[in-house]
Amino acid sequence: MSGEQPIRVLVVEDDPVAADAHLLYVGRVPGFTAVGKARTGAEARRLLDRTPVDLLLLDLHLPDVHGLQLARTLRAAGYHADVIAVTSARDLAMVREGVSLGVVQYVLKPFTFATLRDRLVRYAEFRGTAGEAGGQEEVDRALATLRAPGPAALPKGLSAPTLERVTAALRDTAEGLTASGLAQVVGISRITARRYLEHLVDAGRAARSPQYGQVGRPELVYRWLRESGRGL
Repeated sequence: MSGEQPIRVLVVEDDPVAADAHLLYVGRVPGFTAVGKARTGAEARRLLDRTPVDLLLLDLHLPDVHGLQLARTLRAAGYHADVIAVTSARDLAMVREGVSLGVVQYVLKPFTFATLRDRLVRYAEFRGTAGEAGGQEEVDRALATLRAPGPAALPKGLSAPTLERVTAALRDTAEGLTASGLAQVVGISRITARRYLEHLVDAGRAARSPQYGQVGRPELVYRWLRESGRGL
């Protein structure tokens, strides 16, 4: 987006640590600039009154209003900023409602910087489309830029449900887990647990380090790579 004005993003998030993390994330994506943060819907309205904003990075659970209600109010008041919703809610009816209110993307907590960066880059590509479409295929291609890519295929022998259980167990254990410890928590064999843990390391979602005991070889401990901020 060289030579163009950056896309101006307002972060609306009630948790101050998460809000600072979101500001940092936005600032790391070329073509975007964070213009401020708001803790409540009312504060977001005040900032929008005095600051040009192209995109809201909007937490749906605010202290004074639900994020979708805020989006509806903003639309009725003539604000035209698009919305990327940040939420832990998985209600598909809410997703459908958001589409009519200018929600162009949903980012489910917990998420990594790479996930948000992908959504922002896709939004920038969509926003950059202009001119008259030559046909249906070109319209479809423009809309497809907003869609996230499908999940990558897992290595042979690994399953998505088990990976989700492994990820949850690792994320919820601050001190980390060994393959043996994970096997007990999830109910799988130690060898299988090790395969899932190594897959998360290869994907950049976990880190391993040796744990030295009093005797014998050191055992590897795996830890979830937590992003700064609650729920990330």
